[in-house]
This record gives sequence, structure tokens and C-alpha cells, in this order.
Amino acid sequence: MQSFQTLYNAKKRSSRQKLVLGVQKSIFGGILVISSPPVLHTFWNAKGKEALVTALSLKHNFHLAKNLILFLGDGECMGVSTVTATRILKGQLEGKPGEETVLTMDTFPNLALSKTYNVNMQMPDSAATATAYLCGVKATYGQCSTEKNNEVHSVLHRARAAGKSVGIVTTTRVQQNERNWYSDAAQPADALAGGCKDIAYQLVHNTDINVILGGGRQYMLPNNVTDPEYAKQTGDRLDNTNLIDEWLKNKKNAKYVWNKAQLDAVDEDTTEYLMGLFEPKDTRYELERNAETDPSLTEMVEKAIKILSKNPKGFYLFVEDKIDHGHHASEAKKALYEAVEFDRAIARAGELTSERDTMSVVTADHSHVFSFGSSSPRGNPVLGLSTKIGTDKKYFTTALYGNGPGFAIDSNGTRPDININITSATGYAQQSAVPLSSETHGSEDVAIFAKGPMSHLFHGVQEQSYIAHAMAYAACIDPYTECNLEPAPEPNHAAPIQLSAGMLLLALLTFINLI
Repeated sequence: MQSFQTLYNAKKRSSRQKLVLGVQKSIFGGILVISSPPVLHTFWNAKGKEALVTALSLKHNFHLAKNLILFLGDGECMGVSTVTATRILKGQLEGKPGEETVLTMDTFPNLALSKTYNVNMQMPDSAATATAYLCGVKATYGQCSTEKNNEVHSVLHRARAAGKSVGIVTTTRVQQNERNWYSDAAQPADALAGGCKDIAYQLVHNTDINVILGGGRQYMLPNNVTDPEYAKQTGDRLDNTNLIDEWLKNKKNAKYVWNKAQLDAVDEDTTEYLMGLFEPKDTRYELERNAETDPSLTEMVEKAIKILSKNPKGFYLFVEDKIDHGHHASEAKKALYEAVEFDRAIARAGELTSERDTMSVVTADHSHVFSFGSSSPRGNPVLGLSTKIGTDKKYFTTALYGNGPGFAIDSNGTRPDININITSATGYAQQSAVPLSSETHGSEDVAIFAKGPMSHLFHGVQEQSYIAHAMAYAACIDPYTECNLEPAPEPNHAAPIQLSAGMLLLALLTFINLI
């Protein structure tokens, strides 16, 4: 029987031969020159011209953003290493090599970098970053305390005050927070004595939110109420308050659901308010989700947009995916499959809205110490092995972590033997350089992808807090109510196509080159 490495090398050679398409080598003056056959010249020249035509046709949209959608890949979906690995995985799931694949977010015309540091820390946490991208103010690491009458308000809150419909869709608990104050049962005595409210209570009482979809059922129910899906589990609250009933109270056309069948049955045309809580805590990873009982992120986003878009004043929607959780566990497979689903949700949102009047922004709160690289041929599995071997004569994966639970050096100083079957299995923790019970956040910038009205405001390198300001300005929301942006005109299907002089010149040169 051939060894795994023999088979691996044979596959590598076969893939390289197919992908390189007969690359020729020649040596001139001692310098190695790699030249491509004419068919490759034609292919890449055509690709370059196609991209150039797209670039020359870009025009800024200076109109008012009626709708705002913020997609937040929790934990490095927009870190460059995760974006790259997600792109390749998406392609490989479609039977392609992967590198040439285009994510939906890749098609957004405007791109910037977000500086994620906290006021007092180089490596950020999720609470302080959320205050930045949601409210426009950077905060300190670890605690999100504030003084009374010195609070900051999110763009979502301000959008609701402006008459827009608002929604939250997440694959985490809808009460996700850094302090873990999910319900009053988790609050310390001094916080309760000081009148502080848990996040579930605040979710229901602070802002009139039209759509809330995600996990976190147990924090809304009293501890003597049995969960509707799991007979051995109960709610968590000590105050004997059913916050689901509290939320439904005094609302017209409001519905609560806890499974996919109920969500699918909701009539968007007659529903103004919808709360869906599909698990007691976080929803399941996309890899482990039961498609019959639990909705996907894409399905939740679709339902939310269909309900929110009925408001003639527009809407604000915040969408989050828990890519972060997979990275903290050093389980790259879970993180990357979450990211692929996240991109699907972005695509579906684009189908349900118009770039003419909807600003869509995709970013992350922070990165992770996830790396993706080392020697590997084109089309190498994202969760596969490098073609190099470590100095300890053992294989390693191209996806690795700087720290985390994947540290695998035993007391004798040796790493375990691995192969593609091991590393591609669900639950495998990629190896890390430093042992930690949970992998940490990264400190580098993350990307911001944007499209729609005023999306050109996202450019260069910006403080993370800038995101909230740019989105508020695009929609003329407080404090930018005097932005003087005009609504987008209705599309004129009879309008002639206008080409810039640069596009016409490029088209002419391309035509001459082809004849």
C-alpha cells in the first residue's frame, strides 16, 4: 500500500500540472525566467482588462441611505487570513481549487482598514470594540461601565428614534456581552444593589427593537419554567419574570417563535415585531445545525429584511456570526464554515435590497491569532497539510494558531503524527505555539467592505469608531441630521448607458488587440 505522503505528493504533482498548464522555464544570463504559454497570457490580460473596466465604471453614490445593514463577523471574519481561507474553502466546497473564488464581500467596491485597539489595550475585547463600531466611541478593555447620564447610544437606537425599523440577527445569544450578565442570575450582588440591569432585561426595555433573532432562550425565562425544546432544562431568571411575555406586551402584530417551522410560518406582510430564540444559549455551529429544526443565519436574515423593509422610512439591521467561537476553540473548521455561511447571508441580503438606497457594511470587531500559510500547491485543502515537514520530521497544517488549546507538545517534547483525515475532522484543534485554554484575539487591523449610498466614506485606514459615524451620516441620523443628502431617485430603466472616456478608450484598445 502506498504511504499517505506518496499519495499526497502524487496528487500535488497532478494538481500542479493541471493548474500551471505547461509553464515553460528558460535561463538567460544566469537568471531563471518563468514564462507562460500564450493561452495564459490571453487569460490574465483579459482578466486584467475586465477588472480595469469595472474600476473605471465605478461612481460614488451621494444619495441618502434609506437602509443600513452592518454585518459583523465576530472574530476575524474580516481578518485577512480568515477572509482568504474562507474564500478558498467556499470554492473547494463547490469542487474548485478555491483560490480563484470570489466571496460576496469581495465584490463590494469600497474597502478600508479598521484599527481595533481599545483605549487602554493593544489587543481589544468584544465589549469595547462593540462600543466603537455601534456607538462611535472607543472604550476601555474588560469592562463597559458608565456613569448615569453619560451613556452612549448606538446607531440602531438612533435609527429607531428617527422612525426606522430596527433588527438584530445573531448566531450567538441575543444577550451576548463581555461581563456574562445574560440574566439577573449572573449579576454580582453589588451590581444588583446598585440598580444595574442584566442584558436580557435591557434588550427588552432599552430600545423598541422590531426583530430579534438568535439564541438565548434561557435568559428570558424564569428558573421554574421548562424549556420548550429540552425537557430537562429550565429558564435562568431569579426575578420570576418572563421577558418574552414582557416583550410581546402592548405590541401589535408581534410574534415569538423558537424553531424553524414556526419561523417559516411567520407572514412578513402582517408581522411588525418578531422575536425568535432558537436555543437556550448560543445557536449551533453551522456544521452541527439541524436544518429541519434550526434556521440558518441566511434564513434569519431573509426573514428580518422582509419584515423590516416594509417601513417607508427604512431600516437598520445588525447581523452577527459567531466565527469567534470556533477560533477561540482553535477549531478552524468550525470557524471557517461559519464564515462561509456568513458570506451566504451577505449575498441573500444583497438580493433582497438595492444598492441604490441600502448601505451595506461588512467588518469584524477584532481578529484572532489565526494564521494561514506555508508551502502548499494550488488547490491544497484549507484544512490540509503543508508540503514542508517540520524539523521534528512531522507534518503540520497550513492553518495554525499562535496560542490556544491546540498546543500539542508532550512531556518528551514531541508533536503528534497527523494526516489529512485527522486535520479535516470536525472537532480537530489546529496546533498552536503557546498553550492556553482559549485562543486569544489578535491586535492587527481588520477589513471594512462597503457598498451602497455614501459607501465611499470607507477608505484608507480608520479608527473603528469611525464606522458608526459614517453609517449615521449616510442615513442622516443623529448627530448628522443636517447632512443634506437627497434620497436616491427611482431607477429609470429607459436611461441610456453612459460610459466614461476611460472605459471607451479601454474598450477600443481591447477591440483592436483582438482583431
